[in-house]
Amino acid sequence: MVLIYNIILMNCLVQLTGILQIRSPEKIKEFLNDEHVGRISSIDADGFPQIIPMNFVFIDNAIYMHSHVRGEKLDNILRNNRVGFEADRELEFLPSYFEDPHNASLADTLYVSVVIKGFAYLVSDREEKTLALNGLMKKYQPEGRYDPMRSDMRVLDAVSVIKITPNTLHGKYKIGQHMKPENRMSLAQKILKKNSPTSSKTLKIMGFEIIDNELEMIDEPIW
Repeated sequence: MVLIYNIILMNCLVQLTGILQIRSPEKIKEFLNDEHVGRISSIDADGFPQIIPMNFVFIDNAIYMHSHVRGEKLDNILRNNRVGFEADRELEFLPSYFEDPHNASLADTLYVSVVIKGFAYLVSDREEKTLALNGLMKKYQPEGRYDPMRSDMRVLDAVSVIKITPNTLHGKYKIGQHMKPENRMSLAQKILKKNSPTSSKTLKIMGFEIIDNELEMIDEPIW
């Protein structure tokens, strides 16, 4: 009986994982362009993973980051260029009492995340380095008011640019798409009532809007 239960449970988890997978490359690109902080994981000299938060930009299916010309993460990459990278966004924490006033195990989170396993390189080509640095400026200072960098500028020698090319790239999102419509509406109403600082944005991502003082689902977001 226990074996049968475990098989059923594993099948349910596999199905749920498939539902939560982001299948749209454009949605992954959109998410990475919106996120300001990602985390690179490299392997240090003692074989331990080192995780560092970094600003980044996603250009031509590669992650670019800028760094000082010296540092442990650069040493790690030169020694072993296999790295991990992830970016995530918590949309809404769902307290356990949404489902049961006693069962704490029912607490949950709505989220979006992208995880990459790949290879990191230090960019030496000045044109590519310029492309990456201008991409970072465009992302983090979209209002402009600066002179774009050129490949002949000496400042390029004062920074390192790390490039991560993905070997695997997986995105996941959980916005209620795994729920029955009536349960999703019930969840949306609870989020609206809780009125957290992120609730209105979360409801919009879930496909809900308030129309004539009523919560309505106007879209079925499929990523």
